[in-house]
Amino acid sequence: MKLTVVGGGSTYTPELIDGFARLRDLLPIEELWLVDPDPERLRLVGGMSRRMFRAAGHPGRVVPTSDLVAGVSDADVVLIQLRVGGQAARHGDETWPHECGCIGQETTGPGGFAKALRTVPVVLRVADAVRRHAKPGAWIVDFTNPVGIVTRALLQEGHRAVGLCNVAIGFQRRFAGMLGVAPAQVQLGHVGLNHLTWERSALVTDDSGTRDALPELLGTRLEQLAEEVELPASLIRLLGDVPSYYLRYYYAHDEVLREQLDSPTRAEAVQRVERELLELYGDPAVDTKPEQLSQRGGAFYSEAAVDLIASLTGDRGDVQVVNLRNDGALPFLPDDHVIEVSATVDAGGVTALPIEPLPADHAGLIAHVAGYERLALDAAVNGGRDRVLRAMLAHPLVGQYDRAERLTDLLISHNRDHLEWAK
Repeated sequence: MKLTVVGGGSTYTPELIDGFARLRDLLPIEELWLVDPDPERLRLVGGMSRRMFRAAGHPGRVVPTSDLVAGVSDADVVLIQLRVGGQAARHGDETWPHECGCIGQETTGPGGFAKALRTVPVVLRVADAVRRHAKPGAWIVDFTNPVGIVTRALLQEGHRAVGLCNVAIGFQRRFAGMLGVAPAQVQLGHVGLNHLTWERSALVTDDSGTRDALPELLGTRLEQLAEEVELPASLIRLLGDVPSYYLRYYYAHDEVLREQLDSPTRAEAVQRVERELLELYGDPAVDTKPEQLSQRGGAFYSEAAVDLIASLTGDRGDVQVVNLRNDGALPFLPDDHVIEVSATVDAGGVTALPIEPLPADHAGLIAHVAGYERLALDAAVNGGRDRVLRAMLAHPLVGQYDRAERLTDLLISHNRDHLEWAK
């Protein structure tokens, strides 16, 4: 197997390498290509990756390259993990929306929209190279935020793609720990859009059969769950399910905004961690995943990626949480919209499991954000201030015309270098 990571110079990459090394019996990689335009990051991350493979006794060859075509040529799987504009652009996403009283966040709200506009054209260019040079039927696994919009862009252009997020596997691991069972015994009723999801069940299978353990968790671990997602226990009790942390931007917008105005940005924190990591990656004595990587984010990313790729290439037919075409799973959304739900995964692709009807508040918020996402993708593909303004106005965290106009002008001003139509 040849597996290619586009954005391979990311400080995230050794998290992937650690998973590839530990789980090599599940995913036998012969060649791992790391593609990145930054030669210094390639040198540091590539060297670290080779040492990690060697220390783990992994026989695979690690090949860093800045040549996209060489990187994806004859690949079986291409994993895309890009950050167009780097942490500097992320810092902008997390700050300029504050001028209009909106949260600053790189995956949702005005900042997430800016990231989509920067990212979609670049990902589509990468995907075109995959189509032309990778093996026929090669899979594209998208770990690039905003995952739902980016994955829909890929599927809309006919690419063989699936989106991946680590939120669900984090919940699976936490629920399993609370219940005292192995993670593989827990199947989530994970429903929504990327970064807009709820855990509506937690099916546990053991010798006595299968049961939904979510009521038990809500009854015995409510305060702990509330603390982890940073939302009131009373809200979780009211909903009857567990919202992801990202629902905090909707359920507690003003509180989050106050916190952001009084704190350094996440981008600033990540920049500090990245400087430490890159220094460690340059140390020839370091050959295992550094502890500092846990501060970088992306917990369980490697396990999720290995599981997904192993099932797509090995036809395992197991259940995982992925981003895929709706195709009637949520009947109030168009078939071609991308949702994030539990699905069976095999060599033929991904198929959503049946979903119980959602309560009106969940369905309404999903439909509202999905409408924004469709307009956002149109703006990302076709450009133009009016398209940006229309999508900005549609986002439920904006919703007022004068605010949408100001945010649109701020977005274009801060991202002009990354928007071909705005130059």
